[in-house]
Amino acid sequence: MATLAKLSSEIDRINARNRKVEADKAWETSWTKRLLLVIFTYLAVGLYLNAINLPNAWITAVVPSVGFMLSTLTLPYFKRAWLGKIYENK
Repeated sequence: MATLAKLSSEIDRINARNRKVEADKAWETSWTKRLLLVIFTYLAVGLYLNAINLPNAWITAVVPSVGFMLSTLTLPYFKRAWLGKIYENK
């Protein structure tokens, strides 16, 4: 039979894991993450378009960055729909 100390240790381990999972979930849905990804997308596309000497490279790089941002805004809707219609029916 498990001792009180072992049970307490196991509960502490589970609580620590839960805090980590909650923090990871908060990061995944945060505006900070989305903003950083838009900035990095803009910089990567801008640098690439500039390297291949495309005129107005930095202005053109706005389009994929905005597209990426729109995709991150609509994904939660599609996730809810998928969870409700497809995943729940399994």
